[in-house]
Amino acid sequence: MITFKEIKENKEINTYIESADKYLADIGYTEHSFKHVLRCAAVVEEILASLGYDERIIELGKIAAYMHDIGNVVNRAGHARSGALMAFHILEKLGMNTSEIALIVSAIGNHDESSAYPVSIISSALIIADKTDVRRSRVRKEILEFDIHNRVNYAAIKSRVVVDKDNKTLNLNLIIDTSICSIMEYFEIFLSRMKLCEKAASFFGLEFKLVINDQELI
Repeated sequence: MITFKEIKENKEINTYIESADKYLADIGYTEHSFKHVLRCAAVVEEILASLGYDERIIELGKIAAYMHDIGNVVNRAGHARSGALMAFHILEKLGMNTSEIALIVSAIGNHDESSAYPVSIISSALIIADKTDVRRSRVRKEILEFDIHNRVNYAAIKSRVVVDKDNKTLNLNLIIDTSICSIMEYFEIFLSRMKLCEKAASFFGLEFKLVINDQELI
């Protein structure tokens, strides 16, 4: 079986991640480097482990998270679909089981909010991990235009995803510096992502909660 460790050490995949992040830097997007994909993998693992899913499902979820943005090397537009196709060819070449490839490519193909839908356990966990990665370190120092997207990320001092099985909720807990970005600006940028997280959480039978500066907003 192909492992997350093998994927993480694969030179071809890592080249695509590096190249995709450079392309996104060139067009002014926030960081989508190894920090982002590794954080997504860690959140996917935390969600699925908290809910009691087996080790192989968790491993496949981490692989999907690590590879989910490689399509950006082609173009930002449609990157979920192109990334799914790239992942299919890479994983097939590595000899992964067809049923496992299907789970991974459907998760990758359904992670972008413009076309996403939580179609499986893995895709639901990936959506939540990807859409909740809001943090100051995603803002690139080399980007001169400090627009609303950068302000929202830069204002996020702390973010954490927490599964509360007792209350059947999945919480995104944020601490935001409101002198940099208002809570209204956060919603202006991320409302569609939060609505997608609601759908993904409901796949697990959980209610999505957004808590900003200790105030429950969703």
